Amino acid sequence: MAQTLPSIASGEAGLTRYFEEIRRFPMLEPQQEYMLAKRYQEYEDTEAAHKLVTSHLRLVAKIAMGYRGYGLPIGEVVSEGNVGLMQAVKKFEPERGFRLATYAMWWIKASIQEYILRSWSLVKMGTTANQKRLFFNLRKVKSKIQALDDGDLNPEQIAEIATRLSVSEEEVVSMNRRLSGDASLNAPIRATEGESGEWQDWLVDDSDSQEQILIEQDEMENRRSMLSSAMSVLNEREKRIFLARRLTEDPLTLEELSGEFNISRERVRQIEVRAFEKIQDAVKAAAQRQSEALVPVGA
Repeated sequence: MAQTLPSIASGEAGLTRYFEEIRRFPMLEPQQEYMLAKRYQEYEDTEAAHKLVTSHLRLVAKIAMGYRGYGLPIGEVVSEGNVGLMQAVKKFEPERGFRLATYAMWWIKASIQEYILRSWSLVKMGTTANQKRLFFNLRKVKSKIQALDDGDLNPEQIAEIATRLSVSEEEVVSMNRRLSGDASLNAPIRATEGESGEWQDWLVDDSDSQEQILIEQDEMENRRSMLSSAMSVLNEREKRIFLARRLTEDPLTLEELSGEFNISRERVRQIEVRAFEKIQDAVKAAAQRQSEALVPVGA
């Protein structure tokens, strides 16, 4: 994939030119896509890989436009999506029987979402699955409950969003503030039934001490390291299913994965369970080795 992709100039005009340019790349018929993928897989044919990538740039652009509401340059969002697309092409196995677009969609979204989270520099936000769900779904839920105004939410709206997304009300308030842009901390919260208050009343400093933060970071890094090592016990199909079902913000359904691998939903479920058991066993073994290493000699 050494050939370059169309560049995205800054500004709306540059984005328009980019969209016009990528529309010139032809869409591929299933057989064309299969043959190109096999050429890249078997011979590392970079020209074939380039054709696979460029034929799917419109897919990346379509997905990227769904993330325009996060205040980041859309050109950079598209570029990150293109990175995810290229990763998908490298990993794509055409003999599985499904189209590249189906497989690449997951990689594109994952790449864009990781970029957005990095760019927002969320410290407490985005560290758990529920908090990531809040980040990427707050606007959608606000629309569903008709909380369409910019700025603060009323207490009932806050409570409903917290319940729907399984986060605390404080997290809803904080995230809504970050997504709505800067405003005065003395701005009043809309009150009902005699309640009142200002935004700064919600911003209690309940952060952990520096020592506790370092301990938690060390523990988190240790867990990530053990999980990463444990993943090596899985084959590629088990790894894909385990990641798609257990370690993603929006897990794929058994139906989607059965179509991807051309197997039954029950078989997907069995593979998922087996993969989870293998991961558990590997993590337990790693933890046991760590524990034994800490025992003093002669104890």
